[in-house]
Amino acid sequence: MARYVNTEKSLKGLKRKRYSLPVEDHSTAAWANLAGQKAVSRVGLPSDIDVELAREWAEENQK
Repeated sequence: MARYVNTEKSLKGLKRKRYSLPVEDHSTAAWANLAGQKAVSRVGLPSDIDVELAREWAEENQK
């Protein structure tokens, strides 16, 4: 084993935290519930209701 590999001590100074909960919740995103896909590019198309909800959320939460 090489001299520069440290297997005995934990890494110091590096923020290595493990989070149990995700930072962002994507279940309410407009692309979470796709209504369909484009034929060639296979890009997901959100439903009209999801687009309207995302638009309302963006307008209410502007800074």
